[in-house]
Amino acid sequence: MKVSYQQLPEKEQQGYGVTRWASSQDIRDSLSALTEKNIFAVPTDYYEKEIVGEYYEKQCTESKKITAEAKSFIPGGVQHNLAFNKPFPMCMVKAEGAYLYDKDGNQYFDFLQAGGPTILGSNFPAVQEEAVKLIQECGPVTGLFHEAELLIAKEINKNMPWVEKFRMLGSGTEADMAAIRIARCATRKKRIIKVGGAYHGWSDQLVYGLKIPGTRNFLESHGIPNKIFTLIDEVRPDDTKMLEAYLKLNQLRGGTAAVLIEPVGPESGTRPVAWDYNKKVRELCDKYGALLVFDEVVTGFRVGLGGAQGLFDVHPDLTVFGKIVAGGYPAAGGVGGKKEYVDLMAAGVGTIMKKAYVGGTLAANPLSSMAGYAAIREIAKNNACYKAGKAGDRLTDGLVKLIEQYNLPYVAYNQGSICHLECTAPMSFDFSSMNILNIVNVLSKKSMMMVRKEAMEQMGATYMAHGIVTLAGSRLYTSMADTDDIIDEALNRFEDVFKLVRERDIPLADQVAEYDAKKKAAKK
Repeated sequence: MKVSYQQLPEKEQQGYGVTRWASSQDIRDSLSALTEKNIFAVPTDYYEKEIVGEYYEKQCTESKKITAEAKSFIPGGVQHNLAFNKPFPMCMVKAEGAYLYDKDGNQYFDFLQAGGPTILGSNFPAVQEEAVKLIQECGPVTGLFHEAELLIAKEINKNMPWVEKFRMLGSGTEADMAAIRIARCATRKKRIIKVGGAYHGWSDQLVYGLKIPGTRNFLESHGIPNKIFTLIDEVRPDDTKMLEAYLKLNQLRGGTAAVLIEPVGPESGTRPVAWDYNKKVRELCDKYGALLVFDEVVTGFRVGLGGAQGLFDVHPDLTVFGKIVAGGYPAAGGVGGKKEYVDLMAAGVGTIMKKAYVGGTLAANPLSSMAGYAAIREIAKNNACYKAGKAGDRLTDGLVKLIEQYNLPYVAYNQGSICHLECTAPMSFDFSSMNILNIVNVLSKKSMMMVRKEAMEQMGATYMAHGIVTLAGSRLYTSMADTDDIIDEALNRFEDVFKLVRERDIPLADQVAEYDAKKKAAKK
């Protein structure tokens, strides 16, 4: 079925990049239909012979050489999850605007954009100039105060007035950790509610229900004692009834300190929410005395200068930032919000007042602060959110037309410059339940999800072999640098891939059985 959109004309006038909102129910129905079908992907023999054999093995020899050596010195061969690519990681040496270049000189359309922060396009000259100037004059870090710390805090407040104060940290993970610590300190309650499938960093408490809703601590939470999760609850995406059920239950267990959400839906809208979802969550938090925390690591200064909270006109108590607040430079993260809460993590020598302890020697270093300040100003100056959002609309609409043209069961939709292309939908399952025994369903579908994941990764590798870099083959971020000509040429490359797609000859059940057999053999 085709995904319908609600138009948001007033947001276009305000410079937001999201000027239409996809029906969350349409998307769920479409993804459910996709997961009921066999896998449609590039044929395995073609993938091995042409994609791996002809492209990667022959045209990416330098990448293969250096990343193979890296495995001897780096766990898994790469330092960041986004860099895990089939058949081997690619070594990039240049990023410029809408393009990436690898060590072998191959050029790619960059729809990864560092995972979202470079909405101006990679290595934007005006931001680079400020960064170079600061390094020449001050150096990247002094350990003492720099004016750029004030400049970026004021700039964030200027665009998001409800973020009254801002404390810069080293990453989104740290910011999420700080947010729940602040919430517990402010409310004197302990329980935290998160939405299933959402990623809020890799701290012990929040590695819970990642990617697939309802999986709690059964899929990803290795190396973490189970008792760590005794104060964490997981609710179904886009389900305020389940959220209220937990808020009521928690009143009997000491109360809820905070509800932590990605405002466009878990995994940057991979599981989208209804337009009024955030408003309803705000009302429930007020009703039950919990702080509302928006994780805007991706959406902050991408969906618009006012972030998702400005887009939805819903003001959280705390906001988690990441990525863009350093303009694509390192040490990107922070937490801001209402001053009565943010002041609970005031830096400096301890006092008799109880504070939420937050540290970080390199937090708010001069380089990251100045780069972030310059980036936000350039985003405003160039109306970057709107331009990137229109590029996202053009890309998504083009993908939908190609999907229809080639009669594929794929699902494409977007939230402005955050675009989704679901070909195998390995993350579209949902096991949400208040009954922990539901985990039996999770384990029974694990192999099927892995089969779909492998096919998704093969599609991602095929896109890259055709000059398109995506996030795991299923998510794309557009930037201001993506002109109409660039989007149209990228769509031509996608069409070249879609022409190759076929339904798998082997029934899905047999593919799962084959996967299980290989896994069992590998353990011997």
